[in-house]
Amino acid sequence: VQLQASGGGLVHPGGSLRLSCAASGRFSDYYAIGWFRQAPGKEREGVSCITLTDGTASYADNVKGRFAISKDNVENSWYLQMNNLKPEDTAVYYCAAPCGLKYYPGASYHLGQGTLVTVSS
Repeated sequence: VQLQASGGGLVHPGGSLRLSCAASGRFSDYYAIGWFRQAPGKEREGVSCITLTDGTASYADNVKGRFAISKDNVENSWYLQMNNLKPEDTAVYYCAAPCGLKYYPGASYHLGQGTLVTVSS
């Protein structure tokens, strides 16, 4: 499985960004795919996941109501629409397969190279 995240950048507080993940390989075996993030000096954390079967989405409490995850089965891609961004959302965002709202360092994830999101005035 190879994952390529894109769409990060610098945005002011309250702004929006849309992250994209292009996937190749056999990721369809996983139950859910989605996004992790890692802020400077902090542990990696789950952000949002979506199931491949029926598209059920889940969100970390600190992004609920502001972020929306979606997927495109035809294009083998998934997305993270981030609205009302806050400085504490600053992090490297990784698309992930499999995905969970809790990151386990010993687990086997495909993460890709990550895309940096910086929220600052």
